[in-house]
Amino acid sequence: MRLGLFMMPLHPPERPMHETLAEDTEKSLLADRLGFQELWIGEHFSASSEPIASPMIFMASLLPATRLTFATGVINLPNHHPAIVAAEVAQFDHMSQGRFIMGIGPGGLASDWELFGNTDAAQRGKRMLSHIDTILQIWRQDPPYAIEGARITNAIIPEFGVGTMPKPFQRPHPPIAITARSMDSFGVRTAAERGWSVVSANFVAERIVAGHWRTMGAALAAHGKPASGADWRVSRNFCIAATDAEAEDRMLAADGANRYYFHYLSTLARRAGQLETLKPASDTPDEAVTLEAIIRDCVICGSPSTVLDRLVAFRDRVGPFGHLLMAGLDWSGANAAWEAETMQHLAQQVMPRFRQHVAATWAAATA
Repeated sequence: MRLGLFMMPLHPPERPMHETLAEDTEKSLLADRLGFQELWIGEHFSASSEPIASPMIFMASLLPATRLTFATGVINLPNHHPAIVAAEVAQFDHMSQGRFIMGIGPGGLASDWELFGNTDAAQRGKRMLSHIDTILQIWRQDPPYAIEGARITNAIIPEFGVGTMPKPFQRPHPPIAITARSMDSFGVRTAAERGWSVVSANFVAERIVAGHWRTMGAALAAHGKPASGADWRVSRNFCIAATDAEAEDRMLAADGANRYYFHYLSTLARRAGQLETLKPASDTPDEAVTLEAIIRDCVICGSPSTVLDRLVAFRDRVGPFGHLLMAGLDWSGANAAWEAETMQHLAQQVMPRFRQHVAATWAAATA
């Protein structure tokens, strides 16, 4: 049961980019000091509220200072030429000496879809699969290559390495993960078929996460594979304080980062007609999906002992995920101290006991 930090990252758009990048760096270093094992960073090109265009550039700055395993959360493959992704991932995998997970997806930001001409959802999914197949083929072979209609055939000088694309440090390639947001997720089914891992998004209702496990189990069974959540990562928001009352006050505070986070995401979802994944039940009317209801469904809140109990109960309800990712929030105002305290409680008080519970559960299941 590994613990990771998942940052989109999300900040109020009026904050200067250099300031939020410095904050995200500080947060990453804190995660490493506290014993977090993974850092997942998102990729967005056209939102000043989600300002990191290249997760690997950001993560490269942290390589010498941390022991973290780094992960892209995610590379939106339809927005890239596959040869560029293949070369850059191989380089980062060598720079990190294998401390890398390649998270991929079709893209989730509407303005990025428009920017890169990927507004057709079905075509985005097809392009994602086509691009990852091309990338894996590049890593499997030596030149000549045929990539996206281009070829490297004659301009090859083996003794100088000319015409040869780099292969990753990890062989045959870094682990591949795909994010999941919808109930009957195409990504979950694809991951089960191809042996990739799944990351369930934190900004969905609990019932959606449970749906990911059902889809995963059915898809694995259909391909003759045992249903296991050992490599399934679930991301969630947390708010932990000394007492339940204090944690709830922070979670619902008007200037709290959890409130800003879900106000932003639910507003975008509502405008795009995608509120379904935030509903506690599929038949919940849109007007009943209030900001407070969303926060209460998506944030695990309380004292360390209460959060442990709620985390155990959450896993019992949604399925046996093997790794936990905490969503990183904006640190404006009091939120820096609040989230630092949450991270400390989660890493040092909750996770050791949660790991014991998970280990005992797995032992009992395999006895």
